[in-house]
Amino acid sequence: MVEKESTAASEEVQSASTDGRAATARELPDAATTSRLLEQMVLIRRFEEEAGRQYQKAKAGGFLHLAIGEEATIVGTTSVMREDDYLIGTYRTHGHAIARGTHPNRVMAELFGRVDGTSGGRGGSMHIFDLENRFMGGYGIVGGTLPLAAGLGLSSDYKGEETVTVCMFGDGASNAGNFGETMNLAALWKLPVVFLVENNLYGMGTSIERHSAQTDLSKKAQGYGISGERIDGMDVLAVRDAVEEHIRLAREDRQPTLLEAFTYRYRGHSAADPEVYREKEEVEEWRTKDPIETFAKRAIGEGALTEKDLEEIRERAERTVTEAVEFADNSPEPPLDSLYEHLYVVEGVGWYAVDERSPHPHRGEEESDAPASAKELAEAGAAYAGQPSGPRPNPAEQGDAGDGAVAEAEEENEDDEATEGPW
Repeated sequence: MVEKESTAASEEVQSASTDGRAATARELPDAATTSRLLEQMVLIRRFEEEAGRQYQKAKAGGFLHLAIGEEATIVGTTSVMREDDYLIGTYRTHGHAIARGTHPNRVMAELFGRVDGTSGGRGGSMHIFDLENRFMGGYGIVGGTLPLAAGLGLSSDYKGEETVTVCMFGDGASNAGNFGETMNLAALWKLPVVFLVENNLYGMGTSIERHSAQTDLSKKAQGYGISGERIDGMDVLAVRDAVEEHIRLAREDRQPTLLEAFTYRYRGHSAADPEVYREKEEVEEWRTKDPIETFAKRAIGEGALTEKDLEEIRERAERTVTEAVEFADNSPEPPLDSLYEHLYVVEGVGWYAVDERSPHPHRGEEESDAPASAKELAEAGAAYAGQPSGPRPNPAEQGDAGDGAVAEAEEENEDDEATEGPW
């Protein structure tokens, strides 16, 4: 079964790579552009390899999804985006952020859960986010990026901007209900969005033939009036050319489109994936299309780069990633008393949550402004948790919050009621 599916997938990729945008018909860009494309792919590959190593050392926590093998789709896409365009992706987006300009130091620090990470160490691998570089995040919910991309496109129209949103998602997300909802809204409102499905042939461990009745994913939005195209996602130039044209359609004609990029992940779905659903021979077959090796070989063969250039590119990537690990190691962990911060968007005078850990309730979204009594009670609770036996103390009378803490809390409560108003 695996061999049959692998053969079918290979035939589809071959068809995608000879659709009029064939690699043999594309000339290499100038030497500087060729070098930049290769350098970004090499850096992403090296970063992902090291992220996997650090995860095995328990330096990176949570889940870890590596994009080793998918570099051409990432770099080909981002290389033709404007700085003010938006990119939004899935939970496999370390490389997407780096390609958009996020420093690898910050991405690695986020994997480590440190304060210098892109989300202050609170998001981890699946939630890289960098507003400054208009990378609008990775998301753990399959298909969750789709309606958010529609919102970004609507925002561009609402503000009268020419910005385009590129929404990248996996093949499994094309089966989610919000795929159809988003395609309908995008077509109805003519939103400037390029939807790009990174078809790596598996939704977790389920092959595309088993999870999608329509395996030509470029056709899945036609019923909503959105045209599609298939491309070879292992060819950085094929991706670059196609995405550039689809961005033009979105920017100039306000025409949303769907691109299906055939690509492949050489590692499992996540670091915890035993990969029992595919044969080693299939992976080796796809390694013959390695996007970095094939592009580097061609660049050297046509004289755009030399072997020395390639070696220097690899050395720079190695230094950058080594420095990123050192940076992440040296970045402090978030203080425990900030655990409940940044959980809510605070607007106006409304209270989005109430923390009632003390006689004096306070705003749940303002943990750092909690009254002293709440902090003392929390410390007393933590101290009690470490006690092996004995009766549970009453912190208000016996613990750290004693000696007038209740009276102080009541006074603080009266002051706040006078200034905050009803909630």
